[in-house]
Amino acid sequence: MAHSSTVGDTWVRRFHEDPGAAARLVCFPHAGGAASFFFPVSAALRPRTEVLAVQYPGRQDRRAEAPITDIGTLADLVFDALRPRLDDRPVLFFGHSMGAIVAFEVARRMEREDGRSPAALVASGRRAPSRRREESVHLRDDDGLIAELRRLNGTGGALLEDEELIRMFLPAVRGDYEAIETYVCPPGPPLNCPVTVFVGDDDPHVTLDEARAWREHTTGPFGMQVFEGGHFYLTARPQETLARLSDVLSAHT
Repeated sequence: MAHSSTVGDTWVRRFHEDPGAAARLVCFPHAGGAASFFFPVSAALRPRTEVLAVQYPGRQDRRAEAPITDIGTLADLVFDALRPRLDDRPVLFFGHSMGAIVAFEVARRMEREDGRSPAALVASGRRAPSRRREESVHLRDDDGLIAELRRLNGTGGALLEDEELIRMFLPAVRGDYEAIETYVCPPGPPLNCPVTVFVGDDDPHVTLDEARAWREHTTGPFGMQVFEGGHFYLTARPQETLARLSDVLSAHT
């Protein structure tokens, strides 16, 4: 069984070390998600692209830590952890759902603090930062939170039926939902890097217009790929998602 390795601290996982890789892809998980979600991506893209996956507090080996309930704070900490890992190779960001916003905010910090940009940002399953909805899933009781997870079909059914696992899992989910549902995009310049949006055509959390509004957040090229499916189209159509992600990597590295 393959095991992840930490890259200097608890925040970043590297499942396959590929020092000769031409580029790096940093992956940011969805609410309640973990770095291990991206193990198949790392396996598929090696050796040409080395994949780093962010591990938020409150899950898996970090489950004893309290989740961070503010996107700005989370982005600050992720940027500090990633900063020493950003070498001369092109680095691309991929974030799904909440991860798309975290990736966007980390890219802003990268441009502001270091004067450099990711080679591209792929924002998946998330409306543009400037498009808000009033949401309060994080205020529901446990049954309500589980009902939302089932509705999105992003968590294995066996997990949702295991009471012990749920007790371990729900605090991180609730904390992540609080972070993303209370997020308000801070004022600031658009990114300079290319932005590509991946979105399911039946996603209850993102309309195509809300996805297309990412165009407002970059001065660089913009593209959008619509997949058949809902919020977790990428788990239902993994090969198609990987093919399109490979196209973005090829275009920008």
